[in-house]
Formats: sequence, C-alpha cells, structure tokens
Amino acid sequence: MDDVARAAGISRPGLYFLFNSKEELFRAAVSQAVNADVDAVAGILDAPDRPLRRRLLDSFDRWAGRYVGPAALDLAAVIDDNPGLLGSLVVSAPKRFAELITHAIAAEFTDRDQAFARDVSRTLISTSIGIKYQVKTRSAYRKRLDVAIGLVLR
Repeated sequence: MDDVARAAGISRPGLYFLFNSKEELFRAAVSQAVNADVDAVAGILDAPDRPLRRRLLDSFDRWAGRYVGPAALDLAAVIDDNPGLLGSLVVSAPKRFAELITHAIAAEFTDRDQAFARDVSRTLISTSIGIKYQVKTRSAYRKRLDVAIGLVLR
C-alpha cells in the first residue's frame, strides 16, 4: 500500500481514506482497466470502414490477447480463489463484450437473424478462451484466432 500511495502522490492514510481495504482498491483498479478495454472494443467495432474480420480480431486481442498462456492461468486462479473479489464485474463485463461482438456480427450479416449473430459470437468467445490457454504468446493467440474467425465468417 505504501508503494501505491507513493505512486499516486498521496499519503497512506489518504489512500485508506479513498479505499477502505486492499480488496476495494484492487476492485477499483481492475474495474477501471476492464471498462477501458470494453470501451476500446466498442470503438474498434464501430469502424465499419474496416473489414469485420479485422475488427473482430483486434477486439478479441484487446479483450483477451494480454492474458494468454501462464497469465491466463494466473488470472483464472485469482478469480476462482476469490469469487467475491471482483463482484458483478466478472459477469457484467463479459456480457457487455459478448453483446458488442454480437451486434457487430448482426450488422454485417443483415440477411441472417439475431440468433445467427449470437451463435457466431458465442462460438468465437469459446474459441478465444480455448486458444488463450493453449498458446504462450500474444502473436500466437492472434494467429490462431484469425484462422478461427475466418472459418466462422465463411
């Protein structure tokens, strides 16, 4: 907490005035980072001048690309071992991400129904989760996910 207070340019008591516990500070930091990622994904997907395949790849990379290999396992362990630590964020953020992906797919495939876009979105999310545990680098994640996106969008 001393390091965090020093980095923020405030005293340790000042930090505890803002956050009642380390857990509350952690939750606030993670919430800010995750919400920034989801907002960035929204911006990436809201660029219809770029091909959908590229927008999807960049969106998934922003959402999950940093968390591949051992980082994915570490993050999953923290969440599993501390189910209340992140509160509703563990449900609300992935739900918002899925909605953004589904909306982008539906906008591209206007000749299909909403169920098609939702099924494609779910399939890509499941694929992303599997790949992030199987690879060791972000570039490997992107390469494999690009193949999956290409196959699903055929």
